[in-house]
Amino acid sequence: MFPLAKTYRIVILLLSSLAVSASGLTAQTLWKVGLAAVKITPDKPIRQAGYGSRDKPSEGVDADLFAKALALEDSDGNRALLISADLLGFTHEIAEAISARLKSSHGIARKDIHLNSSHTHAGPYVAISRASPFPEADRARIREYVVELQNKVVEVAQRALGNLEPAKLSWGGGVVNFVMNRREFTDRGVILGVNPRGLTDRNVPVLRVDTPAGKLRAVVFGAATHCTTLTGENYRISGDYAGFAQALIEDSHPGVQAMFVTGCAGNSNPYPRGTLELAKRHGSELGTEVARVLGTELKPVRGPIRTELRRVNLPLQKLTRSQVEEMAKGAASYRSFFTDRALAMLDRGEALPETYEAPFAVWQFGDDLTLVGYSGETLVEYAAMAERELGPLNLWVAGYCNEVYGYLPVAKVLEEGGYETRGLYAGVGLFSPSVEKVVMKAITEMARAVGRKIP
Repeated sequence: MFPLAKTYRIVILLLSSLAVSASGLTAQTLWKVGLAAVKITPDKPIRQAGYGSRDKPSEGVDADLFAKALALEDSDGNRALLISADLLGFTHEIAEAISARLKSSHGIARKDIHLNSSHTHAGPYVAISRASPFPEADRARIREYVVELQNKVVEVAQRALGNLEPAKLSWGGGVVNFVMNRREFTDRGVILGVNPRGLTDRNVPVLRVDTPAGKLRAVVFGAATHCTTLTGENYRISGDYAGFAQALIEDSHPGVQAMFVTGCAGNSNPYPRGTLELAKRHGSELGTEVARVLGTELKPVRGPIRTELRRVNLPLQKLTRSQVEEMAKGAASYRSFFTDRALAMLDRGEALPETYEAPFAVWQFGDDLTLVGYSGETLVEYAAMAERELGPLNLWVAGYCNEVYGYLPVAKVLEEGGYETRGLYAGVGLFSPSVEKVVMKAITEMARAVGRKIP
């Protein structure tokens, strides 16, 4: 028999342990989550984004496209809004117009809004400012669609913000094997091909949203490869593998909302690729892996949520006219895309820009999870850099966030050459090798600002 004093100590320890456990559970459920989805499939033929070789509008629909929203509110009333969409990318104009309307209607700050596109190359063209090569009828259809798109994204976000319910969050990760580095080294230089030894990120981050009772409500997941299973010969609308993965999860979990967030996919493609059947196969592999992860023991994600968004002046190469003219000689099409426009600017007496202002974001969920949101077509090296600078634990790295303006390269790739060095397509300029240092300095500062514990 225990002595009385010792018994009291044991009871107190047991009660303290239960209190700590209960407080942990309570903290995990002190979220409110709102969800909404809307179909954004074009209802008429439209020019498709992603491949310059296409010469006519779309010819049908293989799978619907969606925009989806997940609104979060922690116990302190801090809100954050994640919007995903089956699009090539959010342009600066579209992202800022949507965010301004949401701030006006719901008072949500720009830093609390995170937009991510699946980068499907089977979706509609939405970059109005870059649609000038198309016939006027096609440009008018794009303008019409963009208005519809903005209205629908605003509406779906407002619905999510308006239906907040108690929830708990948890997260984990899996692996997919169809991610392939596409920077193939040949005696003709670096081409878009297949590089099995090249760097890739095959991680599948998974965020689970449950009711307080443990019933699945939503899942947010990602993969780090282009949605380019379907090639430029495809004239039918779909979300490629990312769309098929979301559909598989939702079909197998009725009532659950599945959202896709693209990783650092700038220099990878699905492998193999070229057919609708392969897009469905990759989607099935990804969706099945997400379902497997959902069945495992996941880590709790607690609040509070802290957000940071900064606009960073990314350095561009400073080039003279003679350098641009030399670069234009025998240039590949991806390089002449820059040189033609640069020479036109110089002919007009305009100076070439020296920086491009781009948004970068970091979200911190308590001490449990950090979401890094790179903008642009982010190369996979930035995932490794985030791990190196911030530490590899409790880290979710995403690309294609908030604005897609061109490839975000690293110094090594700029030295090697290849398609990913093409620079801006939402402006005129080639990135300087110092861009990686500027980006990572900003990411590290933001991570510290939101409370990330950096080793």
